[in-house]
Formats: sequence, structure tokens, C-alpha cells
Amino acid sequence: MIAAARIPKRYEHCELDSYDTSFPSADPSLSFAKLIATRFIEEYDARDGTGLVLVGKIGTGKTHLAVGIIKELIRTRGVRCLFYDYRELLKEIQNSYDPSVQASELGILRPVFDAEVLVIDELGGQTTSEWVWDTISLLINTRYNQQKAIIVTTNFEDLPAAKALAHDEPVDRFKVKSAARQYTLGDRIGERMRSRLHEMCRFITLEGHDFRQKLSKVASLGYRSGDSG
Repeated sequence: MIAAARIPKRYEHCELDSYDTSFPSADPSLSFAKLIATRFIEEYDARDGTGLVLVGKIGTGKTHLAVGIIKELIRTRGVRCLFYDYRELLKEIQNSYDPSVQASELGILRPVFDAEVLVIDELGGQTTSEWVWDTISLLINTRYNQQKAIIVTTNFEDLPAAKALAHDEPVDRFKVKSAARQYTLGDRIGERMRSRLHEMCRFITLEGHDFRQKLSKVASLGYRSGDSG
């Protein structure tokens, strides 16, 4: 079941127990997020359909937590789970339109609709277009109607779309008033789908610096220290 969950090789090592919140500069939000993840597993009820949205900057461990959750659900509860990178899913659907590809759009989407728990990693990471807009709406609405849980990770802050934008239109079709303004989750998936996710999920924000950069710096310092010694 873990193999069928399509967890990428890069994240195969990720476990809930190994999500480290004890390093000196760890933000308290990381411990809280791990606690919520543990409770999600303990209290999981397939009939409820409530999911999680993990919001945070790159390197705060959102994907690690998401993978840790579904691995525990599979092992301890026998729950059928599926992991998809948002951009990879969209690419597979687009490729299915090529007559030379032995796959159909429905064939790709059926497992996404049917999985008891679906992880969508990096939601909003794809440049917005009408087609992307329609596809994410279909995905989220289908799981909403079926009352099936979704776990989402996103780098985009959970804020509404720019006031200058129409609520249900792709952000790329409009000019944002301030060039310095960062895109939000509302910009990337639209206010209607953002509102739908709030109905379906509990939102958890992970604060802190990029943990992967910290590990890289520590490893680099250790290498230089050993080399000079």
C-alpha cells in the first residue's frame, strides 16, 4: 500500500517520528503542526472527510509531515492513500491528450478521486490558466462532494486574492496593483476554491527558516572543518 501511494523517492525516508522540532532555533509552530498531524492520524474517520492544509515557506517540512501522516495511516489504519505533486499531476493530465500516450484523463484522475486520503504537494505551484483553474476546481469539488480527505501543502500564504481581481478569475489575466506584492493562495487557486478548502480542511501555518539550507550549511562547515584539521 505504501508503494501504491506514489511517495517520491526523495521523501521515502520521511516519518512522522523523524520530523525534528527540537533543534535550537525551531519555531514553536513546527511542534504544533506535528501535534496536529499526530491527532489527525489518531482521530481519522473516513466518514468525516476533514483534511489538512499545511502552509509555510520552502524548507519548513510541510511535505515531510504530509508523507509521515499517510505512511502512518497506511500502516496503522490500512487507509488507501495517494501522493501527487501538483505540477506533476497537471502534466500527466495534459500528456493524456496526446494520441500517442496510452493514458486517458479519466484513467489518471480516477485514482485521485478514489483514494481515501489524497496528498497534493505544492498546490498553486503551476502558472495559472483557465485550464489549470478548471482542473483544480474539478479535483477539489469532486473530493468535497465525496467527503474524502485531502492533505495539501502550499508555499502561498493563506490570504485572499488581490482586491483588484475578480473573485473567480485566474490571477494571470489581471495586473496586480503593486509589483512588490507576493502572490497568495487566493491568487493561485481562486477565492471559491480557497473557501472550499476552508470548509474541507484545517489550516496549519508552519513558520521558520529553510531547514534544508541549515543542514547544507552545517554539512559545509563540517566538511571545511575536517578538511582544515
